[in-house]
Amino acid sequence: MTDAKPGGSTFSPGLKGVVAAQTALSSIDGQNGVLTYRGINIHELIKCNCSTYEEVVYLLWYGKLPTHDELAALKKHLADNRGLPPQVVNMLRDVPDDAIPMVVLRNAVSLLAFFDPDGDDISPESTRRKASRLTAQMGTVLAAYDRLRRRLEPIDPDPRLDHAANILYMLTGTPPDPDLAQALDQYLVLLADHGMNASTFTARVVASTRADLHSAVTAALGSLKGPLHGGANEATMKMLLEIASPDKVDEYIDNAFATKKKIMGFGHRIYRTGDPRAVHLQKMAKKLGDKVGDTRWYEMSLMVEKAVRRNRELYPNVDFFSAPAMYYIGIPIDLFTPMFAASRVAGWSAHVLEQHAQDVLIRPESEYVGSTDQHCAPIEQRSG
Repeated sequence: MTDAKPGGSTFSPGLKGVVAAQTALSSIDGQNGVLTYRGINIHELIKCNCSTYEEVVYLLWYGKLPTHDELAALKKHLADNRGLPPQVVNMLRDVPDDAIPMVVLRNAVSLLAFFDPDGDDISPESTRRKASRLTAQMGTVLAAYDRLRRRLEPIDPDPRLDHAANILYMLTGTPPDPDLAQALDQYLVLLADHGMNASTFTARVVASTRADLHSAVTAALGSLKGPLHGGANEATMKMLLEIASPDKVDEYIDNAFATKKKIMGFGHRIYRTGDPRAVHLQKMAKKLGDKVGDTRWYEMSLMVEKAVRRNRELYPNVDFFSAPAMYYIGIPIDLFTPMFAASRVAGWSAHVLEQHAQDVLIRPESEYVGSTDQHCAPIEQRSG
């Protein structure tokens, strides 16, 4: 609901219904459950099995799917820039053992700005080069940090491997199973962009001041860290582990509703008939559960969905089925949200490019609701 203000402005809690930018990057039809990238339905990108994460990155940055030569050039640039400066690796060595991975990633991205040759240049060409480097490096940061906290040395990326496969290789040190690499690649495709969400809006606000890409992405990471935006995938998997057994699902969910405990992974601010990405993540979770010979988490997720629906008409969002899928792939639970960021950096970068091109400072109004009859008194006359 909006409240009229003097001068015709209105207050909309959470900016609901407010159009803050025009974009050609992704569109969301919440009533019909449709998501498109540059006009291409997300279902088509997944089902045709011909669009890798690298191709979607190119689509978002350049406005079209790449040719063979264009894709090869992007892959080469990613491969040439996956390595980390030694100063960043040293920072990862020095973080506390109990560091929150999203905080580690946020600080690493900020530190990477020191070593990017394009610096503060916000021209489209420089920003695309920085976006390519940052997209390449974020997966390396996560893999290096995870190995270091396990008292293992980081592994250099393999230039022969594609983006998703490289992340798994750098995490484990062994050539990744092709099915797991493909699943992670599809996950990255599904999370690459999603309209004017909180972190994307944050990135655009920062970019609207003509700040550089690293500043915008660092700010976006701060926004994504909040549990109402990016943390629901971790919370979903922790919930499944807490329930532990299929025969305890109904009791757990019924009790959650009775005590008004929030069930993460359900409901969405935009979608009213279901998140289109959840359809593919559900299929992915089933396929991976069958592959690893442990379908319990997938089957429990179906039972949770049914139990939730029995209490209230809520649909799974992108976080719900991504939890068992990422767990089956072998991603540590506290890296779920950072891996979300490793995908979304493509969309953030595209929005920064778009905001720089529009060159409009985002500066909304606020409605003052405080006292209007306060006065200044000398300090000796003020009461405690």
